[in-house]
Amino acid sequence: METVFDFIKKQEVNYTKPIQLEDGWNWCMKDYLRKCFLYKNFQFLENNDNRELRPFKNIILAILNIQYRTEGFDVKDIELYVDDADDYYQSFLVKKFHNKWALENEIDTFIDDMVESYADYGGILSRNTNKSKPEVIDLRSLAFCNQTDILAYPFCIKHTFSASQLREWDDKWGKAENGATISIEELIVLAREEGKDEPKEIIIYELHGNLPKEWLNDERTETESKKYIQQIQIVAYYQDSNKQERGVCLFKNREPKLPFKFLARDKIIGRALGRSGIEELFEAQKWTNWDEIKITEMLEAASKMINLTDDPSVVAKHPSGLKDVDNLELVQVQSGSKGVWQMDTYPRNLAVFNNALERWERQAQILGAASDLMLGETPTSGTPFKLYEARVTEDKSMHRYRQGKLAVFMDEIYRDWILPHIAKEIAQDQNFLTELSADELQGVAEQVIINEVNKQIKNQILAGQILDPQEIEANKQRFKADFLKSGNKRFIKIFKGEITKKLSVMTNIVGKQKNLAMLTDKLVNVLRQYIATPQIRQDPEMAKLLNVILESSGLSPIMFGSSAAPPQPARAETLEPLKQLSQANQMAMAQ
Repeated sequence: METVFDFIKKQEVNYTKPIQLEDGWNWCMKDYLRKCFLYKNFQFLENNDNRELRPFKNIILAILNIQYRTEGFDVKDIELYVDDADDYYQSFLVKKFHNKWALENEIDTFIDDMVESYADYGGILSRNTNKSKPEVIDLRSLAFCNQTDILAYPFCIKHTFSASQLREWDDKWGKAENGATISIEELIVLAREEGKDEPKEIIIYELHGNLPKEWLNDERTETESKKYIQQIQIVAYYQDSNKQERGVCLFKNREPKLPFKFLARDKIIGRALGRSGIEELFEAQKWTNWDEIKITEMLEAASKMINLTDDPSVVAKHPSGLKDVDNLELVQVQSGSKGVWQMDTYPRNLAVFNNALERWERQAQILGAASDLMLGETPTSGTPFKLYEARVTEDKSMHRYRQGKLAVFMDEIYRDWILPHIAKEIAQDQNFLTELSADELQGVAEQVIINEVNKQIKNQILAGQILDPQEIEANKQRFKADFLKSGNKRFIKIFKGEITKKLSVMTNIVGKQKNLAMLTDKLVNVLRQYIATPQIRQDPEMAKLLNVILESSGLSPIMFGSSAAPPQPARAETLEPLKQLSQANQMAMAQ
């Protein structure tokens, strides 16, 4: 009967064999991942030790860097909110807490790893670690998987541990109660090389999938007969005294729910991984290298200075050539001979190869959606600025499309894996420093002012004082000025149990898709029209418009004092009920 150890070794061999996607097109996932990794890192597919006259002109890395920048997004683009209409106001506190929490838990690093795997290999395999930060699995670490669908069939991750790294799992692996057949220390001893205290490295296989039930040795009864069951197996191999490979188990258990999620980039029917940013450039990179090698060989030949002569006496006197002849030294030749002349080694075909290089580099830029402008090249002299802006915006459209897919995938990860951790932490007492935007500071200021003014009005009414609308308005402006004077960095306090409603998430990348320069230009044009009409300046909406312009330009509205809208005269009729109540209190006190 086949054991789990036999299964892993057999599938690892099968993983090296290609599958047929179409007649004439065979694809091997292991070779594909290797090729992507090598090309990205300036390596040929073979014979990398021999670099003589074999330059590798990498046209991939610069285009990849553009994809990293334009398809990625920031933690601030992930917006958390309270999914309850009555308590939606708490979303402000949740949002600010998330910014601080995500920074502490390195969510930005997780996003970067996700984007790089997406662009490099055409897919993201992410794992729930039961911690705040999920993990992006390096696809090259797969010992095997089904090459048409990773998660639908058993797959195995191959880990390389040092002895000290393996000991970090001692609390979970190597325990008999967890199905282990060997302890970690015993495995380290068995893997030890002769004459050494500890092994150089230990290979661990992490197997997930729907596998035979007998491999689990589960004695729990089932309500229905099941020959296969979802499980996890952690195994290793060592060589016995006869140099035979033996398998041992460090951990095995049921796995009711697979803790992995996968997203393909540009899907290709019939295979697990989508088309990666590197795969798009396979042909361009291959032929660019071929052209560069031929050019180098041509230049090597052109660099040689070869002398020709039809005079045998010159050859007799200088059998090793004229390389030892001093400068301005005379060489005697026979009369009637041509003497000594230089062979023409000019590389006349060099322009053809240079043109081929330019064509392949241009093809790579088109496939990678990386125009000269995005690569940082200076536009042609005389290019209109508006045309330049429009071209940059259009060049980013493909990257925005892929960015949208990543955003949806990130929402799913947050909902299923990350939000429970945030909800648990935010339910406790929290006190942290945060930075407010101009609109946020304005909104908080309004609420603080309302509370302070209402408190003052209540005290005046209870004291039997007459309410003065002008005094109340003056106090509003004083409270607001005092509040804004402290700047936009504030401490926020969240009390234990204050936020208990369900949290939800939305990755909002709309703001990243805007061209801020174009947006600012449009807003400035609108503002000019308002400036032409002075009375419109008293409109409080103007202050908000100016805030948007300044922020789009990368400036803080608070620096210019523009976050406060022009004061509006208080309407006395809105205070009339309170005034009547105050007069009634005075009459009651007089009686």
